[in-house]
Amino acid sequence: MKDFEYVSPKSLKEAVALMAEKGPKARCLAGGTDILVQLRGGRFQIDRLLDVKNVAELNELSYSPKDGLTLGAAVPCYRIYEDKTVQKMYPGLADSASLIGGTQIQGRASVGGNLCNSSPSGDAIPTLIAHGVTCVIAGPKGQRTVPVEEFCTGPGRNVLQPGELLVSMKFPSPARNSGANYLRFIPRNEMDIAVAGVGAWVQLDASKRKVASARIGLAAVGPTPIFAREAGKFLEGKEASQSNVEEVAEMAKKAAKPIDDMRGTTKQRVHLVGVLTKRALTKAIERAKEG
Repeated sequence: MKDFEYVSPKSLKEAVALMAEKGPKARCLAGGTDILVQLRGGRFQIDRLLDVKNVAELNELSYSPKDGLTLGAAVPCYRIYEDKTVQKMYPGLADSASLIGGTQIQGRASVGGNLCNSSPSGDAIPTLIAHGVTCVIAGPKGQRTVPVEEFCTGPGRNVLQPGELLVSMKFPSPARNSGANYLRFIPRNEMDIAVAGVGAWVQLDASKRKVASARIGLAAVGPTPIFAREAGKFLEGKEASQSNVEEVAEMAKKAAKPIDDMRGTTKQRVHLVGVLTKRALTKAIERAKEG
């Protein structure tokens, strides 16, 4: 592994300046659970590694009824799923954060790192898509925002330009009568990469019988995580019934574009998307009715 400089900026301004100075030869370290493995494996070479654990904006975990949830890119998973507000207001996020690696990994790994790693199988990303999250990015030209479904552009690739870093993810305030869930299929009971994953979010109407809005995100069934937009739209205005959920599951299967690899076949993955969509939607509806 090529030698590189390790730095630990104390402010966002300093972090942006250090990133901009090295351009594509600088990378951020939040938990390090992906990037350190990739550096050892020679996936890429860098001149500078920025430890962003001391930058306040990247470690923010805050909520207000007006502005929703702000999740800093470096907040470790354990802080997310142990947070009472997240458990109550964003249970789908707690589902995802509790599935990323084992206990030791969850003490370091972050949802922001999972997103920036941009793996098609990233467990956090379908939930971010389902919740309609907005990404806040900082760089030498200032700050910009990107809808999370547009963040990943290919396996291991995303919209971050040289010198830019992900600061935080903005979750909208939970809508009344809404619920979410994330489920995945893995060959083992824990600490494995998803063969397929589905994040679902629904909002019910005042009667709690019809769906007012729905969003579905898919993992590990395409070159990037997928926003199954049409599947979610199909539910809007319809009864939150099992037959409609099954129809949505069929639409989600059509949105999936998986490949055969060592973890699963195309046929298996498409089947799993149908099963997981039904189960995740059913759980999201159940949570919405309880809210």
